[in-house]
Amino acid sequence: MLSIKKYAAIDIGSNAVRLLISNIIEEKGQPVRFKKNSLVRVPIRLGADVFIKQKISKINTERLVDTMKAFKLLMKSHNVVKYKACATSAMRESNNGKKIVDRIFNESDIQIDIIDGEEEAAIIAATDLQKFVDKNKTYLYVDVGGGSTEFSVIHKGDKVVSKSFKIGTVRLLNDMVNKSTWNALEQWIKANTSTYDKVRVLGSGGNINKIFKLSGKTIDKPLTFFYLTSFYNILQSYTYNERITELGLNQDRADVIIPATRIYLSAMKWSGAKHIYVPKIGLADGIIKSIYYDTVSSNTQ
Repeated sequence: MLSIKKYAAIDIGSNAVRLLISNIIEEKGQPVRFKKNSLVRVPIRLGADVFIKQKISKINTERLVDTMKAFKLLMKSHNVVKYKACATSAMRESNNGKKIVDRIFNESDIQIDIIDGEEEAAIIAATDLQKFVDKNKTYLYVDVGGGSTEFSVIHKGDKVVSKSFKIGTVRLLNDMVNKSTWNALEQWIKANTSTYDKVRVLGSGGNINKIFKLSGKTIDKPLTFFYLTSFYNILQSYTYNERITELGLNQDRADVIIPATRIYLSAMKWSGAKHIYVPKIGLADGIIKSIYYDTVSSNTQ
């Protein structure tokens, strides 16, 4: 017997807000399948407000409220039965974040959980990595966001350790990451990967997904450190406008893609990785899976 239900995940990040709707396919005698049905991304750069002024501006508050109302209607139209909305770095550091969360609940009936960096890393690590991970190998999983980057070391198919660092694309654009934070990240990566003979990087996030798409490689093939370095140099040689016209990047991607690439390259350098695999998964995928396995709280539509 076949059963198909729809779950939704809302990811309120520092660079964009996303709604992922997935089909949960259950069939007797078969493992459950998670199939993406719809993904909507709205480029509200909350981090540009928070990391500079410590609060979300009035205009972005209104945009976020309107977006949540739209997401509510989309979930209703799709007959979503369960959902979870998570807000990350920008919202948790905002002085008016809790007030906005309360307003969104009152106006859209969407309950938002502001999660800390460690919980974010744990949810991301819960994504369906088994399709991409060889249990005989070691990986450093790197999920780059606008306000923070989550790192997890995966050895023989199991997560060994996770940590969140306040190094994100929007922070870097605004020159808000000091040398001591970079040093702490370097030390953490080296300390947690140096005991393994060979480490590969798993990269997730919109920027590495875009780079991978532009490379033309198939999903099972990695990008090399050499390729990513060359692409990084090309990006820097282009103006902002040229990245939009020549590379086909969206306006809100054309600036953050450079600091994002720097983070991935740093992770590869400090872990000694020669290859980065791009499984195209992230926080929203982790939320969907966590809802299904009941490892996080969820809400019904």
